[in-house]
Amino acid sequence: MTSGSHSFLVGLLGTGIGPSLTPPMHEREADELGLRYLYRRLDLDRLGLPAGAVGEVVAAARLVGYDGLNVTHPCKQLVIEHLDELSPDARALGAVNTVVFRDGRAIGHNTDWSGFARAFDRELSDVRLDGVVLLGAGGAGSAVGHALLTLGVRRLTVLDVDGARAEALAGSLGERFGTDRVVGRPAAELPARLAGADGLVHATPTGMAEHPGLPVDEALLRPDLWVADIVYRPLQTQLVRTARGRGCRVMDGGGMAVFQAVDAFRLFTGVDPRPERMLAHFTTLVEETGRGVRVG
Repeated sequence: MTSGSHSFLVGLLGTGIGPSLTPPMHEREADELGLRYLYRRLDLDRLGLPAGAVGEVVAAARLVGYDGLNVTHPCKQLVIEHLDELSPDARALGAVNTVVFRDGRAIGHNTDWSGFARAFDRELSDVRLDGVVLLGAGGAGSAVGHALLTLGVRRLTVLDVDGARAEALAGSLGERFGTDRVVGRPAAELPARLAGADGLVHATPTGMAEHPGLPVDEALLRPDLWVADIVYRPLQTQLVRTARGRGCRVMDGGGMAVFQAVDAFRLFTGVDPRPERMLAHFTTLVEETGRGVRVG
């Protein structure tokens, strides 16, 4: 399918986004579809702006004619007050990762939750879901928590260094899925909570290229525990490597990155991309960056 006239200008808004593979992934799929598509990075660090300036960047992008923005850490919740409208999913989650500019309005969407759900169903569809620990109650954690409960997790424990934020997310999820299915606690309870869990989902910045490290004590990673990490820069985070080395079944952040991009691409363009081709593009991009090839 091709577009004969319209071109697309899209941006990625966040901090430390220089290594992101999202721009080249979108642009390669657009090339395959015959679309004119330019994807720019709007890195608050490089612009010398604090996260609180997200509204100024959104206003500027709307003014100069952007078709949309992807929004990443730490702006997924901060951006909401600067939008005109939210999709039902974004409103329920209280987090936005995709902004579409249409008819003078800025509309917020969330494709993180559907991206995680599709990746999980593809890679871990047969694991036990009686008890799952979600580490991280920010914007990404909100989306992942929604996805996990939609997928059928019977008991979800949300942990965060800010115990009040974990409780707030648990309360929000409980309103939609049932208060008996989710609880929020401080991250200090991780050892006790993980001891009887089937799986761990990691949704904090720890492990990203700009925030290296292991978010949990490796002694807590038992072989019968499955582990999912949403970080994909780098794809092989310290958590992914350590959990795999200790015999855990592991899902890295690549699938979520691709499937949320599939949905965002459709929202930006109105054109259906090919998910399998985007997965192949992503794999190639990861290999190229691993060899030191510049992408995007």
